[in-house]
Amino acid sequence: MKTNQAVSALAALAQETRLEIFRLLVRKGVAGMAAGELSDHFSMPPATMSFHLKELTSAALITPRRESRSIIYSANYDQMQQLMGFLLENCCADNGGQC
Repeated sequence: MKTNQAVSALAALAQETRLEIFRLLVRKGVAGMAAGELSDHFSMPPATMSFHLKELTSAALITPRRESRSIIYSANYDQMQQLMGFLLENCCADNGGQC
């Protein structure tokens, strides 16, 4: 992962509502949740939810897919793992690798 990708992902998660949406989608697994279900779950107007989903999608943290008339969002586990790897790649490097 490149630094600019990490910054984009961290910026998207640096907002409380988006962090909670992402954490919920991580728990839901590959099944994900429909945009309307997410709006209902967070008691949020659809337009506001759409804004947050757009930010998370732009950062590649979630992926949308169409199922019938619904758009289902799920966590992008590969991107999440890349972000974690980026954050930890030099873990304790200045301490001989001993944390």
